[in-house]
Amino acid sequence: MKSMGIAFAALFFAPCLWLTGCGDHKGDAKAEAPPSVTVEREQDLNVFPVDHPEQFPLVTAVSHESTSQLTVTGTVAPDITRSVPVISIATGRVVELHARLGDTIKKGQLLMRVQSADMSAALSDYRKAVADEQLARTQLERSKLLYDKGAISLNELQVAQDTADKAKVDVENTIERLRVLGGNIDHPAAIVDVRAPVSGVITDQQVTTAAGVAGLGSPNPFTISDLSYIWILCDVHENDLPNVHVGETVEIRLNAYPNQLFTGRISNVLPILDPTIRTAKVRIEVRNPGLMRVGMFVTATFHGLKKETHTVVPASAILHLHDRDWVYIPDGEKKFRRLNVVAGASLPDNSQEIVSGVQPGQRVVSNALVLQSTVEQ
Repeated sequence: MKSMGIAFAALFFAPCLWLTGCGDHKGDAKAEAPPSVTVEREQDLNVFPVDHPEQFPLVTAVSHESTSQLTVTGTVAPDITRSVPVISIATGRVVELHARLGDTIKKGQLLMRVQSADMSAALSDYRKAVADEQLARTQLERSKLLYDKGAISLNELQVAQDTADKAKVDVENTIERLRVLGGNIDHPAAIVDVRAPVSGVITDQQVTTAAGVAGLGSPNPFTISDLSYIWILCDVHENDLPNVHVGETVEIRLNAYPNQLFTGRISNVLPILDPTIRTAKVRIEVRNPGLMRVGMFVTATFHGLKKETHTVVPASAILHLHDRDWVYIPDGEKKFRRLNVVAGASLPDNSQEIVSGVQPGQRVVSNALVLQSTVEQ
């Protein structure tokens, strides 16, 4: 009986101990929970603290009204209305070449000499015509003398007169042919001197020494262009064509001379659109001060009629970094924020437009490069 009582007591108190342990574990759950997570914010990389902000003067951005602008690229080309081909009607072989591509020449200057069989044949015909004309004139004078003495009839005298007149026409025709071929009756020779018809620059050459010249059926040996006025040919996308009008003034800058500004006038907007790149050719006429060379790349700026308001700051306030434009604005006490902007056109008074990123009335650091150099130290 005693052993049975002990067993019964063990069975009775075991669940109680288990329940007691569970109760203690439930009471310590808060103490055993993981610590709370603290989120640390990453520092803004475009905010820079400085110790002496007074060393970086601020300026206020102002508004500026200007017309809409369209900037495109183009190339310098000769004005084809001022380009004259040099031709040699006489066929033959070039024996002397006195000019090269790119040379500046004067009107009447000797360009090349051509040995021509055409000229030889024309000289032969001329000499024969002169001899026939002299014979016909002599026979006419004899016929007149005989007619006066009654030795021949009037009909025979008229025939002699007609023969002399035709012989004179033959001489005139052969002289004209010599002149067309480039010969000179005062200095008859089988060599043709080809001279410049106008003054200008040789912009194309299709002949070399000892080369053959096939007359009008061959490419022109030279092309001379007057480059005092040139063309700028630009590609303008079809969506921008409403901003381009014939007769308007265009600003031109050469890539080789970016600090020099030239002006031109739109003379034509070609009615044909390139189906591949969806652009139309725009032709601009520009007076050449001597710096423009055929093939140069240029930047052309078209000014529209619509007025637009832009923000203007000093040019020194804009920092060009990593192919982007930035300005610095104050951001609390002893801090400056670097702000990304889209820079526009440069203005004559060392200021520059800002298309977006800064509004008129905002304050910016007047010299962004100085501040950038300071924060990088």
